[in-house]
Amino acid sequence: MNALEADMMTIRPAADRFHTDIGWLDSWHSFSFGEHRDPAHMGYGVLRVINDDRVAPGAGFGTHPHRDMEIISYVVEGALGHRDSMGNGSIIVPGDIQRMSAGTGVTHSENNPRPTQPVHFLQIWLLPKSRGIQPGYAQQHFDAASKRDCLRLVASDTPSDGVVAIHSDVDLYASLLATGKAVELVLRRGGRGWVQLVRGSVTVDDGSGQPVTLHAGDGAAIAGTRLTVQGVAVDSEVLVFDLGP
Repeated sequence: MNALEADMMTIRPAADRFHTDIGWLDSWHSFSFGEHRDPAHMGYGVLRVINDDRVAPGAGFGTHPHRDMEIISYVVEGALGHRDSMGNGSIIVPGDIQRMSAGTGVTHSENNPRPTQPVHFLQIWLLPKSRGIQPGYAQQHFDAASKRDCLRLVASDTPSDGVVAIHSDVDLYASLLATGKAVELVLRRGGRGWVQLVRGSVTVDDGSGQPVTLHAGDGAAIAGTRLTVQGVAVDSEVLVFDLGP
């Protein structure tokens, strides 16, 4: 049983994550990934992977396969190049949400196209509702103003206009919070959520009245129906997942 499956908020500190450093890639894994495996950290609900990656200038991941996974790339700083077997080629920059549905099988490569600036991005894997779907791709930009001091829905399996469609039981929100600004969310998918702090610092309250402070790289598993996130540092950037089982 996953140690995160508890009727309370459970913190995943940044420093406790698994770590891979191979020179051109410096990656921190919130959950088991690659050679790092721990039965207590195999994901949370449909959320399977959050990799906090930094790739050196001009370096990247060569062509490799995926299947039966919904993969989101979220660039924090720099630029990420993408090319896949579906014929897509793009550059992903801060503010973009890129979703690749691996489905029956797809190959792709990712690289840092800039000669001097590293790229910092999160790669997020979500379990799909159904296996064996047709592979697909989507990319959408969300400017900073649309996320400032609010929870902006950026990806969902029931999307409205301008929201990236994803084949997984999840609503994904992004927010940029000023000091003292707070946002609230009622979890609608069974009382399971995840808060991932991209940068800055925030407090998170799961309704218990005992908020905890998260710093960059920290995550929090929420088991409840409501959460409040409040900015502590200027322009704290946070992702909030409303997750299915």
